[in-house]
Amino acid sequence: MHKSVLLEECICDLHLKENSVIVDCTLGYGGHSSEILKRIKKGFLFAFDQDQEAIDFSKQKLSQLGTNFEIIKSNFKNIKVELKQRNIQNVDGILFDLGVSSPQLDEDYRGFSFHKDAPLDMRMDLENPLTAKTVVNTYTKEKLILIFQKYGEEKYASSIANKIIKYREDKEIETTLELVDIIKASVPFKYTKDKHPARKVFQAIRIEVNQELDVFEKALRDALDLIKVGGRVCVITFHSLEDRLCKRIFKEYTEIPKELRKLPILPDRLEPKYMVVSSVEPNQQELEQNHRARSARLRVIERIKE
Repeated sequence: MHKSVLLEECICDLHLKENSVIVDCTLGYGGHSSEILKRIKKGFLFAFDQDQEAIDFSKQKLSQLGTNFEIIKSNFKNIKVELKQRNIQNVDGILFDLGVSSPQLDEDYRGFSFHKDAPLDMRMDLENPLTAKTVVNTYTKEKLILIFQKYGEEKYASSIANKIIKYREDKEIETTLELVDIIKASVPFKYTKDKHPARKVFQAIRIEVNQELDVFEKALRDALDLIKVGGRVCVITFHSLEDRLCKRIFKEYTEIPKELRKLPILPDRLEPKYMVVSSVEPNQQELEQNHRARSARLRVIERIKE
């Protein structure tokens, strides 16, 4: 079963009170949400997810703790719109846990894992028309190279894309292990020794299918708008692209612009409205108990003024 990464650190950094209104942008299988709900007996939890299986599981789990929650079946890029429809203008805390949940990885038919044979899918939302199979079989060589480099930072992007194009001239690429074999045949043997050679390409395709970075940037900016003074946004990332994006946005919101730094007196309205609270990685004990925590990082930001 899925273990929530950096759970204690998140709960601590959200500064939960009995009457807090909290948004969990990534409900998943309810690990963080259930711990939040235990601590906000007079508050309310809004939780977002697109995966009906995760929603059904978590609804049952959270119902055992209270009724002061609502699960919103929507992409978290719609956080502002969905909360506005519920007459919520601002909240006390917002959490993003950007990892793919263990059950999604473990369910063969979802096609997220390069260790198991499955149809090429990789959709977080099963109603999304774009699948990994479409990407692999219809994108041009140039477009494949671009996403492998941009979203996977894959140094053999060109070689892998060439091999995919050549393979699909004879037949459609249908399964995860079919794609893994193509990737393995495209890279030097020494490249396969340290880490799985398909790791970066699978990450790149998954990000493309779900438009993860664009969606995250929009949602994070909206979250910063929605947070009350004294409220916090916590973000758990699992790869360098997400983490760099989060770090850049936090920096943009918390630092005085360069052109204003030389002013003798900075007008109050130009002072930053946010401050970075912390950036932490899992401790050794968590790493030993949960190998999926190894690339995780938690970044926390607080609103300090209107």
